[in-house]
Amino acid sequence: MLYYFLLFAIAILPVILLMIYIYRQDKYQKEPIKSLIKAFIGGMIAIPLDILIVTGIDFLLGGTVLANTVFFSAFLEAGIPEELSKFLIFIIFIWNDKNFDEYFDGIVYATFIGLGFACVENIEYVFQFGFQTGVVRALLSVPGHFLFGVVMGYFFSLAKFHPEKRGTYLISGLMLAMLAHGLFDWLLMVASVLPLIGGIIYLVFLWGDIKLWKLGLKYINKQQENSRRQAQEAALQDVEKQIHSGLNYDSEYRKIDWNAGDKW
Repeated sequence: MLYYFLLFAIAILPVILLMIYIYRQDKYQKEPIKSLIKAFIGGMIAIPLDILIVTGIDFLLGGTVLANTVFFSAFLEAGIPEELSKFLIFIIFIWNDKNFDEYFDGIVYATFIGLGFACVENIEYVFQFGFQTGVVRALLSVPGHFLFGVVMGYFFSLAKFHPEKRGTYLISGLMLAMLAHGLFDWLLMVASVLPLIGGIIYLVFLWGDIKLWKLGLKYINKQQENSRRQAQEAALQDVEKQIHSGLNYDSEYRKIDWNAGDKW
């Protein structure tokens, strides 16, 4: 019984820690818990959607030469369908949510969707393959889903607040997330099937993983700054509105800690 509890703990702990991390990075207007739960559950619902997409791909291409390649497994059975399913869930569950109202929100909701997906997937893998698999996935796979969400969410926000380039940003976010996910899986798979050069390929994977973290943190910092600017502009508009109306009412923007973006 204790062993199964430990398996469950190692499966969900990295998910919880990353959710706490990104929630704390939302400096100015925290997202309501109900919307975050909706995004997380949406990520879980993306699992059967992903299975449906993969089934379609296998039906169309399963009998071809391509089906026996690492590329097929990494991109067409993992990276592309998984990120497409998360993309569709975001559009259906989050895009028109009234709380998606600042730049950083795209990253928050996209990562919660990704972590909902990763949570179900992680529990399945850990209970099937054991504790060691849980440790490896806690260090690689779950953070991978988190970072793919950061990339997609960054462009979702740009699409939301720059409607003149909406299509370009949405496609860019989806394509980059698919590419990052596919390469992530491809490098790990190639390293395992080519033992003679597996070590070198794994070093390339680690280099790419570090680059992905740097990109993710860069996107987080950019959208934090955009949210700061957005909130300050809203505060100024609110003050002007009060001056013109002659009314004195408490604004939600007066409660914002303008130095929050510089804190942990």
